[in-house]
Amino acid sequence: MRWKPLRLVPDGTNYPFVYWSRFGYFLSGILCTLSVLLFVFQGLNYGIDFKGGSVITIRTQGPADVDSLRSQLGSLGLGDVEIQGFGGPSDVLIRLEAQTGGEQAELAAQQTVKQALGNTVEVRSVETVGPKVSNELTEQAILAVLVSIIGVLIYLWARFEWQFATGAVISLLHDVLLSIGLFSLIGLEFNLNIIAAILTIIGYSLNDTVVNFDRVREFMRKYKTMNFADLLDFSINSVLPRTLLTSVCTLIALGSLYIFGGEVIRGFTFAMIWGVFVGTYSSVFVAVPLLLIFGLKRESARAAERAEAALRP
Repeated sequence: MRWKPLRLVPDGTNYPFVYWSRFGYFLSGILCTLSVLLFVFQGLNYGIDFKGGSVITIRTQGPADVDSLRSQLGSLGLGDVEIQGFGGPSDVLIRLEAQTGGEQAELAAQQTVKQALGNTVEVRSVETVGPKVSNELTEQAILAVLVSIIGVLIYLWARFEWQFATGAVISLLHDVLLSIGLFSLIGLEFNLNIIAAILTIIGYSLNDTVVNFDRVREFMRKYKTMNFADLLDFSINSVLPRTLLTSVCTLIALGSLYIFGGEVIRGFTFAMIWGVFVGTYSSVFVAVPLLLIFGLKRESARAAERAEAALRP
């Protein structure tokens, strides 16, 4: 029996993505506006990395009863106490919010937790994130995202044309805004893991976008008389099987991590799953159709081709 290859998309599709993009822009505009409003008025659920506090890891004798620990430590008057299992069944992560009163108050809170736990548990590590450190982490996280987007702009401007670079950056900003809006809506803890997820989302979305851009530039040289909107549709359809296959395989891996990876990386994995969806959507319905709006000309593509050929050894 001969097995046929799996096809998520049939050959020779001719979906009118450029026509559909006008509805996509309307939807994206509404969602981006709502994301900004959510960020401004509701904000993000900042983790200890950004607002300071203490992190205590313990190991219990036998499987940990997280609900019992949560009830026990929640009555100590230390503010928000987050307790979650990680690693083995006996490993527990305890997060305490920043205490008013500076470093001495943090140390006192840590000691209070240790006394409440007693000698029945092993305290494996204690870490404190002070206000100065959390402010520095916030500044560095914002800088990391901005530098990555500026780097994308410079690279694509040199590799393609300004229309490609601008379309890609708008697409990436779209992905970041929608991600932040979702995190604000559901109250996902915003920590350094989420920053890492956002940077990974930018890389994933950019890779998808560049594949589409490469095909657009290739077809601009090959089909010199084709209507430009039809050419964009043809370009997207030609790489659609690759786009969807990559996204589905990535989602399968991320789904496994989300289910079996444990609580510690669940926030990161959830952010990545959302990023794959919005990154795939934006590369097809935002980045490529913007080339038509920006008035990309075939002459500019041929000039870019000559410039690139001149740089080859």
